[in-house]
Amino acid sequence: MVLNRLNKRFADLRKQDRAGLVVYTMAGDPDHDAALEIMKGLPAAGVDIIEMGMPFSDPMADGPAIQLAAQRSLAAGGSLGRTLDALRSFRKDDRETPVVLMGYYNPIYALGPATFAAQASAAGADGVIVVDLPPEEAPELTVHLAEHGIHLIFLTAPTTDAARLPAVLEQAGGFLYYVSITGVTGTASADEKVVEAAVKRLRQQTDLPIAVGFGINSPEQAAAIARVADAAVVGSAVVKLIADGKGPGPVLEFVRALAEGVHSARK
Repeated sequence: MVLNRLNKRFADLRKQDRAGLVVYTMAGDPDHDAALEIMKGLPAAGVDIIEMGMPFSDPMADGPAIQLAAQRSLAAGGSLGRTLDALRSFRKDDRETPVVLMGYYNPIYALGPATFAAQASAAGADGVIVVDLPPEEAPELTVHLAEHGIHLIFLTAPTTDAARLPAVLEQAGGFLYYVSITGVTGTASADEKVVEAAVKRLRQQTDLPIAVGFGINSPEQAAAIARVADAAVVGSAVVKLIADGKGPGPVLEFVRALAEGVHSARK
């Protein structure tokens, strides 16, 4: 079993008594080289865990910002294969930062779950989030990911009731991703009080770290979530800056502000 970077990172965060910052960017957006440059700059900007979007033509759980990012990536030649190429390039310089691949099952199924798991492991992935893969169908992927020490990370939402949650938790690994709003990414703001109550409820059911995403758009919101969860996830707000086309500078400056808010939230 490979020592998983996710487990180590959350253990380190617990020792430091602080939450982590998770930042999502779409692989290949706006193009392969620019996306990789931004990705390589994230750890120095304070990111604890990177979510690397796998471009797909029908990202049903994502709002307009990430849908457009996927379209830009695909138009620039993005694919699952090029995503893994980018991760391999990232790992040449960074062997420590956990990277979670996030996307949809169609490209994984087309490649083959066993092949995907082997290639993702070789590239340096630590976890995978497959938005449209329900727990009932997940074993066809988890059996292969487990062989390589890769976690399959599941989403829970405000609509995940007590009857449904055990099925999710049975196969979840790495951390539990709590979707703080109903609807798609980037379309509403998280409510700290609602999130706090949800996290308390989830902690009664699992020992997994709990990351909260969807609806976190500012350093202040990220800090508020960091006070009650193990990690705050920011995606659409970062992707919108990438779409502005001003280069890595403004993107990483915003990420540094997010990191400062998250890392100091409990002081």
